[in-house]
Amino acid sequence: MDTQRTSIQRRHLLLGAAGAAALTSPLSVLAQSSEEIVIGGSIPLTGVFAFAGVGINAGMGDYVKMVNDAGGIKGRKLKYVPEDTGYKVDVSVAAYKKITSQNKVHLYYGDSTGFAKTINPELDRAGTTLMAGASFASELNDPAKYPNQFLVGPDYTEMFGILLKHIAKEKPGAKVAFVYSDSEFGRDPIEKSEAEAKKLGLSVPVKIMTPAGSVDVSTEVIKLRRAAPDYTIFHGYILAPIPEFITQGKQQGMTSKWMGTFWTMDSSTVMKMGEAADGFMGVMPYRYYYDTEKAPMLEKIRAMRPEYQSTAYIQGFLAAMLFTEAAKRTLDAGKELNGKNLKAALNSIKDFDTGGLIGVPITISGNSIPVGRVYRADMKAQKMVAASGWIKL
Repeated sequence: MDTQRTSIQRRHLLLGAAGAAALTSPLSVLAQSSEEIVIGGSIPLTGVFAFAGVGINAGMGDYVKMVNDAGGIKGRKLKYVPEDTGYKVDVSVAAYKKITSQNKVHLYYGDSTGFAKTINPELDRAGTTLMAGASFASELNDPAKYPNQFLVGPDYTEMFGILLKHIAKEKPGAKVAFVYSDSEFGRDPIEKSEAEAKKLGLSVPVKIMTPAGSVDVSTEVIKLRRAAPDYTIFHGYILAPIPEFITQGKQQGMTSKWMGTFWTMDSSTVMKMGEAADGFMGVMPYRYYYDTEKAPMLEKIRAMRPEYQSTAYIQGFLAAMLFTEAAKRTLDAGKELNGKNLKAALNSIKDFDTGGLIGVPITISGNSIPVGRVYRADMKAQKMVAASGWIKL
């Protein structure tokens, strides 16, 4: 009798355990599917790079809100967790550690090349996160060395490539001068771009390196004038000493066309050059806030924010869009959100429409998006206007 009672009790216990398992299993699946998808961010809201950080932060926040208002990704909401870094690598690393210790972070935005390189071993070790950021450093465009990172546009060497391709088409055999800052940022594309120029039948008669914030450039301008370039490309600066070079060059009779790369090319930056900016050209991977060509996503941005938004805002917005697309594709494939799966999903992006933020469909086969367009400053209209079609490398 006792044995019978014991076996009945045991059977009840087993049934109870099985029933509990049946109940908890869907709950854990439910918990996983309702878990937030976290985007962390080392964002320079103060310090020398705050002019970009504030825009990046607003762009990322706006896109996250847009996705959440539409119901999230497969029923999961996005959560954006930014920390101010003041554009300092050690503060950025501390922000990363703080955010990742308090959240399960799937996606992360970094504020600089220095941070991207410093945090890379940690990203590889953890294997949990896909990262993008404000850097377009050519070194990061290497999937073998940086498997969990990508650039939200062309790298600096590719930016030069886009400008050189435009020059070769506009004036075959042109002479092109490179003027760059004595910094990692400045030196980045120079060597490879000189070789690329030669391949395109262009010559580089002079390369001039100056301190990053140099003010007195009179000696350098004389060197530049002697070389008599048809085009001069500035890189590794935001604003100074570009206006000084152009003003003095024009005063000395130079007829060069003047060009810049991404961080110089925000509308408000170029307009600060005043008279020197008229006709100034440069490479931009995105459309400007005020572009009127067909771009439904720009229309949504203008409806949300009726005042001008910088190219840094567009970059932050697009970074969040690509993060979201990678997460959506990973979940659609029934895979776990981790660095490897998210990067593989990102690299499955082929002929993807960004809603017109980039004027052609994009394909991300490696770590960069090698697409851009040449824009020119129209000082009467106080706007940057297209000077070329979209150039894919």
